Amino acid sequence: MSQAENNAYLGEKNIPVLMLKFSIPCVLSLLISALYNIVDQIFIGNSELGTLGNAATGVVFPVFIVSQAFAWCLGDGCASYLNISQGADSTDKIHKTVGSGISVTLIASLVLIAVFYPVKIPMLTLFGASENSMGYAVRYFDIVVAFFPAYMLMNMINSVIRADGSPGWAMASMLAGALVNIALDALFIFAFKWGMAGAAWATVIGQTLSFAICVFYLIFKCKTFRLTLKSFIPDFKALSGALKLGVSSFITQMTIVVLAVVCNIMLAKYGELSEYGKDIPIAVIAIESKVFTVVINLVVGIVLGCQPLISYNMGAKKYGRVKTLYLYILLCTAVISLIFTAVIEGAPRAVVGLFGEPKDVDSTAYWNFSTRLFRIFLMFVTFTCIIKMSSIFFQAVGKPVFAVISSLVRDLVCFVPLCCILPAFYGIEGILWAGPIADAIAIIVAVTLTAVYWHKMKKEGCSAN
Repeated sequence: MSQAENNAYLGEKNIPVLMLKFSIPCVLSLLISALYNIVDQIFIGNSELGTLGNAATGVVFPVFIVSQAFAWCLGDGCASYLNISQGADSTDKIHKTVGSGISVTLIASLVLIAVFYPVKIPMLTLFGASENSMGYAVRYFDIVVAFFPAYMLMNMINSVIRADGSPGWAMASMLAGALVNIALDALFIFAFKWGMAGAAWATVIGQTLSFAICVFYLIFKCKTFRLTLKSFIPDFKALSGALKLGVSSFITQMTIVVLAVVCNIMLAKYGELSEYGKDIPIAVIAIESKVFTVVINLVVGIVLGCQPLISYNMGAKKYGRVKTLYLYILLCTAVISLIFTAVIEGAPRAVVGLFGEPKDVDSTAYWNFSTRLFRIFLMFVTFTCIIKMSSIFFQAVGKPVFAVISSLVRDLVCFVPLCCILPAFYGIEGILWAGPIADAIAIIVAVTLTAVYWHKMKKEGCSAN
């Protein structure tokens, strides 16, 4: 199929068929990506490392999110730029934009390494590490941060591969790395007894394999563009359009860091004043973040998988197809998140139990807190998913301001203040309620922004296309 035929295919083929073709590999890719951290957590929790090991991965988690913020900003931005350019039949500058994005991602990874290592102890302490879990956290941190170049480039290039019309390749790169990670986790943690270092080495080896597959695709399989050595010379004029489209991904990821840090600080502070102590809340919220990653990656996988379709049809001014895509994505998001809610509310202990029995802590307190956190904190997870879906949709149609607003209202405007204020009155329980209250407020804003967007489209007479 020629490039022109491929472009027409995106704008003419039956929408549900296209969604299945593009979203399923993307969903699987992101679920596999989530396995990198989840598998570590499960193996650690079921080993002698136990609860303190899970707490250690929890305090390192924000570091991963910071690196993803830069990688996804550049990757999602280049992906949206690529597909909008396809729709507008203007693809001559794509190679320069993608090449510049790769170079800037590499530079950003090296800068993060240089910044993080000297401040790792105070940073991990800020993120909630206790004297009991600090040793584990440092061992894990030292290894995973050293491999940031491979990790960040893998995430950046993977977005471009999906946008290039090869979601299957993107999925294959993640699947290969995840399978290696799982096999090496079992070998390094249980057979070799390497503990936290074993979990870290299993993760980075898997990530490096995924990165290598992504590089192979760029060299030999690209459909829309060809990279040359000159493509990698940073050209910020060429990259500026992509950065504008990707800035919402960056802001969204950085707000997750702020949320994680604030939440960990408050849980540690008020946990010490409660029956749970400091380590139990940090360990349980680490498990919650990994479980939540599963449902959010299902939703994000669907909308990101559809991003090439949305951006192409937006560039081609086929607004009726864009609206149909939105409605299908919204329906999928609602169904997935409601099923997840039923599982979490009905059997929270079974879910938490996958990550091992509590060790070195009060088991009764551990199970009481984990049950309450999952049932309360994730009560309105359907709203959370719709908010996230809306943000990515706005990014795909070239509305980064709407994308940023829909994310920031939930996370920074609502959750962070509530997380700091409510515990003063209700103790650690107040932190749990900050989540659903923030979701309830933010969904109103997201729905309003969506209504404004579609009203504007209709007013301009575009919806009939």
